[in-house]
Amino acid sequence: MSRPTDGVDLLILDLDGVVYKGRHAIPHAVEAITRVGIPAAYLTNNAARTDAQVAEHLTSFGLRVTAEDVVTSPQAAMNLLAHHVPDGGRVLVVGGEGLTSEVEKRGWQVVRKASEEPHAVVQGFAPHVGWQDLAQASFALQVPLDRGGIPWVATNMDWTIPVEGGIAPGNGTLVSAVHTAVSRLPEVAGKPERPIFQLARERFGAKNPLMIGDRLDTDIEGANKARMRTLHVMTGVDGAKQLLSAPKMRRPDFIIEDLRDLDTDYEVPRETYEKSTGDTYFEVGRAAVRRSGNRVEIVRAGDRHLDTVRAACVAIWTSEFNIHGMHLSKDILAL
Repeated sequence: MSRPTDGVDLLILDLDGVVYKGRHAIPHAVEAITRVGIPAAYLTNNAARTDAQVAEHLTSFGLRVTAEDVVTSPQAAMNLLAHHVPDGGRVLVVGGEGLTSEVEKRGWQVVRKASEEPHAVVQGFAPHVGWQDLAQASFALQVPLDRGGIPWVATNMDWTIPVEGGIAPGNGTLVSAVHTAVSRLPEVAGKPERPIFQLARERFGAKNPLMIGDRLDTDIEGANKARMRTLHVMTGVDGAKQLLSAPKMRRPDFIIEDLRDLDTDYEVPRETYEKSTGDTYFEVGRAAVRRSGNRVEIVRAGDRHLDTVRAACVAIWTSEFNIHGMHLSKDILAL
């Protein structure tokens, strides 16, 4: 058996749901990251905070993190803007300090109104973004790009953002408002698009990074697009139901309960075909799942819930049938 970290030269870690939840570190996360001893990059779509602020937050948990270890969607957005904005150029910013600080680092001018004739618009989430900000972006983007209009870059397209009071509209929702007004779509820098993953790989010179995330539609899909090894941890947003129904691009290479399993032996599901019945069995530990045609059912639950989930995932993912054409038993649906 091998471990998820075998041959890995860089851990790329999502933050919320992987390292922390809100103000608090997720149990075992800090100890596991420290124990593994592999260089770590901390990847975030959050455009509201600077890299230094994120590093300070992580340091408060006992991790050794500098601003250089934090890779943000605003930083990736700057790489996209660099193709369009001249030295000393003007960038209309819809967002907060996480964006303005990166624009200023590049020597560009931050502007807030279309009348200031910006060379580009960059948009990221900040709690104070309001109608006036969206309107100014819309005014600046009225002319289509292919007719001489200016570029528009979004840090990310997350539809929602978890906050203390619950789930709130994210940057994707605000970008959608501008899109509706101008009938244009932005270039996107953050997860699940490639630029942020490419930035992390290049900054650390990584040959074989491992992306660790809790969301299949951003962390895992994006890393798969960037041809990175992927690991899903069950401490955040997506659980068994999302894994079972995941399309190919959102399927991780590894699934673990929490970060303690990073450097432990990882059992690959065993597959056995029974010629007399045409059934195929998938086993992890004591867990056994049977696939018969388009039907999938649990034969034996594992000692760990995760073993059963992993066996069921492989049974479904390797089927010739689309998930919508499969009959899943009640115990599979209840995972």
